[in-house]
Amino acid sequence: MVNPFLLVIIIYGIVIIIPALLFSRYINRVSDFFVAGRKLNPALLFSTLLAANIGAGSTVGAAALGFSKGLSAWWWVGSAGIGSLILAFTVGPRIRRYAARHNFLTIGDFLEYRYDRKVKGVISVILWLGGLAILAGQLIAFSRILEVVAGTGKATGSVLGGIVVITYFSATGLKGTAWINMFQLIVKGIGFLLAFPLALAAIGGWSSFMTGVQARSMEIAGYSSFFGNGSADILHYLVLLIPSFIVSPGILQKIYGARDDRTVRIGVAANGISLLIFSFFPVLLGMMAAVSIQGISHPDLALPSVIIEMVPFWVGALLLAAIFSAEISSADAVLFMLSTSLVQDLYKTFINPKADGKRMLKVSRVTSFSAGVLAVLLSTALPSVISALEIFYSLLSASLFVPIIWGLYHSEPGPKTCLRAVSASLLLTVIIHFLTDGKGFYQLSPVAFGILSSLVLFSLAWAGSRARNAG
Repeated sequence: MVNPFLLVIIIYGIVIIIPALLFSRYINRVSDFFVAGRKLNPALLFSTLLAANIGAGSTVGAAALGFSKGLSAWWWVGSAGIGSLILAFTVGPRIRRYAARHNFLTIGDFLEYRYDRKVKGVISVILWLGGLAILAGQLIAFSRILEVVAGTGKATGSVLGGIVVITYFSATGLKGTAWINMFQLIVKGIGFLLAFPLALAAIGGWSSFMTGVQARSMEIAGYSSFFGNGSADILHYLVLLIPSFIVSPGILQKIYGARDDRTVRIGVAANGISLLIFSFFPVLLGMMAAVSIQGISHPDLALPSVIIEMVPFWVGALLLAAIFSAEISSADAVLFMLSTSLVQDLYKTFINPKADGKRMLKVSRVTSFSAGVLAVLLSTALPSVISALEIFYSLLSASLFVPIIWGLYHSEPGPKTCLRAVSASLLLTVIIHFLTDGKGFYQLSPVAFGILSSLVLFSLAWAGSRARNAG
């Protein structure tokens, strides 16, 4: 007999793959694949951003943190929402204007324009390696779902998730996935909105839930507090995720596809507000699993366990589709970043500068397939969704935040300072991480020290340049 939950996943996978294959007939220009012809309206920009941002980390990962740490896990996704609001009214509109004026296709194009080709190449390689980690995180989440609902192993689940993502993204690029993301977003919203009250009813209502939370608070300090057991974890999330969601290449490249500044402000801000609200749902579901389901062997299994044990089948099936949508839409956003970055920032810049649009489109699709395969292999080695995502966000914040923000608002310093700052930031982040087991010093995470070191080097070089010019 076919497992009904597995059947839901198969049917839903077919539902999203077929439109992708149909869309592929209309993707003939590289600008459609990379930046959707720069014609995204506020609704499409909002849906493609939110669909990408509600992924493994904000569903399975956030529920796992809620299961382990309690209500303060809200800050994991909440920090992303804060970063998105800052992006909407500062960096987003400004960098869109640069992209439209100079025909940028990737964030690497901006780095080459502001610094030079070497900076573009170095940062692209760093982010490509980190991007594989975040893609692996999406596949780990999918494998955890299948582990609970179908009894498959981690490797099998990762392979199945990889097949779906590679197939439908390689066909469409940004123009097609923006429309499919809108459908996925509706599925996510309905799934979580229905699952939350029904799961709460299954454990006896709010009073029973709070009784269980208070009991768990006796074992885990700060479990019922919005601010947790001190500020260290919250500061870590803020420093790790706010910069990442301001300068993420995948997000900025979607902004490149916006038709005007108003679209950026509305679409990105709506995405940020939605993240702030949505972030409560998976955390509370993870906490419900912690106080009512016995024998959960790994925090990543909290949300899949809710599907099986706490809600009716039809709601569980819808929530399963919602989570599957979350993993797939976020994974396609990462593939989007990986494929376009490699083709535009590395292949066309350093290997084949004369490549035409058709050649770049072909290489983009080959790259999508290759990245998916590598991510499947990496997902078998990494232990959890959050551990995979933290690799990417650490590399992103440490290497890219200061060069992009500084470069948008100042014409000095130049590429040499940028490369020194990137190197120092990454090196310091890695050293402090290993010396402190990831905890940092004085409640500041290793990434915070990396960003500060980069900012100091840029500031000193800028001050020296101004002094020389004044003299």
